[in-house]
Amino acid sequence: MDIDDLNVFCIAARRASFAAAAKELGTTPAHVSKRIAILEAALSVRLFHRTTRRVVITSDGEIAFEWARRILEDVASMTETLQTTKGELSGLLRISTSLRFGRLHVSPILSLLGERYPKLDVWLEVLDRRTDLVNEKIDIDLRFGDPVQPQLIAHRIASNRRILVAAPSYLKRRGEPKLLADLAEHECLLYREREQAFGTWRLMGPKGIEAVKVTSRFGSNMSDVVRNWCLDGKGICLLSVWDIADAIRARRAVQVLPQYWEPADIWAVLSTRSVNSAKVRVCLDFLKEQLSSGPHALDMNLEIGG
Repeated sequence: MDIDDLNVFCIAARRASFAAAAKELGTTPAHVSKRIAILEAALSVRLFHRTTRRVVITSDGEIAFEWARRILEDVASMTETLQTTKGELSGLLRISTSLRFGRLHVSPILSLLGERYPKLDVWLEVLDRRTDLVNEKIDIDLRFGDPVQPQLIAHRIASNRRILVAAPSYLKRRGEPKLLADLAEHECLLYREREQAFGTWRLMGPKGIEAVKVTSRFGSNMSDVVRNWCLDGKGICLLSVWDIADAIRARRAVQVLPQYWEPADIWAVLSTRSVNSAKVRVCLDFLKEQLSSGPHALDMNLEIGG
């Protein structure tokens, strides 16, 4: 039995298609079909039902898939452990996160990680949705706010909070809200990052968590867009401190209702498959270090310069 054939089989099972598996592997459907047939002969079972349009995994195939996945994970873990003892890391590291955070902070940090470990391959997926770590084969998903999912493991890698901000031009035109309930009468720029609640802000304040329903003519799933609208005077928005601190210092934005904020710590979420991975552990430590004190650290300083 060939380890490479187990990998081909797992990809075909996950994709439910020989053609899709071939595309991922950079080969042909005929080659995938041949390797699957060889594996079926070695195991003396039928792994897929084949038709002219699709392939469907059999009950024996489902059992084989679970074993094959574990075998491949154990081989990868063994290789990583042995490499780590020599101070080396190699193989593919797959990370996902949101758009602006990935572009401004995670991508340059991963560039530095790649310089430190030249045999390490990195794939960064920037998305406006939450990833399925197992089916999409993601090693680390970087999330903001509550990371709770019982089948996953979460590590907090940075403290963060979101605050309410607006441009001086907007506040001059519409006035500054005095109470949280006043936000219902304002243009509140709506930003939904991945699976955030849309149109309801739940903020920590003097009385604990309070919710307010907000509306606006403008909304987006990309924080760059909402941030630009905010600085253009279109309304009040809720953004991470690191994302708006520079504009506040430059007096292009003003914090409103400073007694209210949204908890939004940054978490690295792993599946059980990735927990024992040496490259994942190294990457987590590197992200923590760089986000707190490296050249691409989060800017959490709200002091306004002279």
